[in-house]
Amino acid sequence: MREAFICDAVRTPIGRYGGVLAKVRTDDLAAVPIRALVSRNPQVDWAALDEVFYGCANQAGEDNRNVARMALLLAGLPDSVPGITVNRLCASGLNAVGEAARAIRCGEIDFAIAGGVESMTRAPLVMGKATEAFQRSAEMFDTTIGWRFINPLMKAQYGVDSMGETGENVATDYQVARPDQDALALRSQQRAAKAMAARRPAAKLAPSSSTRTSIRGRKPPSSSLPSCAPRSARPARSRPAMRPASTTAPPPSSSPLRRP
Repeated sequence: MREAFICDAVRTPIGRYGGVLAKVRTDDLAAVPIRALVSRNPQVDWAALDEVFYGCANQAGEDNRNVARMALLLAGLPDSVPGITVNRLCASGLNAVGEAARAIRCGEIDFAIAGGVESMTRAPLVMGKATEAFQRSAEMFDTTIGWRFINPLMKAQYGVDSMGETGENVATDYQVARPDQDALALRSQQRAAKAMAARRPAAKLAPSSSTRTSIRGRKPPSSSLPSCAPRSARPARSRPAMRPASTTAPPPSSSPLRRP
C-alpha cells in the first residue's frame, strides 16, 4: 500500500464566539484556505484535483448543501472538482483528513484537499414544521451546539447530555481533577503563546479579509496571527459551568466558545 503525504497546510485565524470572524459567512470562511493553497502553489494543476474533503458538524445554516463543494467553487476551483462533506461532530475535520489519506493510500485518488469548517457564532435557530393544521405551538432550537429535534427513544435509551455535562460525567467516572484540567489547559495556552511569539504559525495562516477591519468596536488583530483564541497564561479561576457543586468543567479551561 502506498503512502499519503501532506504537501502544504494552511488555515484561517481562530475566533471566539461573537468575535472578529462573526460577520464572515461559513461557506466563505471555508473557501479562504482553499484559495490560499491555490495562491501559494501556482505550479499545481488544480484541475487535476480528485476530491475536496471537508468536515462540518453543524450544516444547519450557511454550511448546508455540501459545504465542501460550495467552498471549492467559491475559492475558484474548476467546477469539475467534486467535494464531499463529512460529519463526525467534533472529529469531522480530522475524519476528513483521514478519508483523504485513506483514499490516496488505497489508490482510489492521487490528489486531494482535506480540512474542515465551523462557525458557531453564525449557527442558525431552527424550527420544525407544524404537525397539524392551525397548530399554536412550535419548538425552536439553537444549533450552536448540542441536541435538537430529540428522538424520545434515543433519550430514553442513552440520554441526551450536553457536551459540558458529558465532560462532567467523564471527569467523575475517570477521576479527572480540576487542578489537572487547569494544568493541561495552561500548558496548551503557554505552548500556543510561545509558538506565536516565535511566529511559527504565521506561515500556515490565511487571514480572512474581515479580520482586518474592526467589528463591534474591537481592535482588529494582526493579519498574520491567530485572531483571538490563545488566552493569557494564567490558570482558570471561574466557577463551574454545568453543575454548581462541581469542582470540574470550568468554561475557560480550553475552548474559545465563550465571548471574549
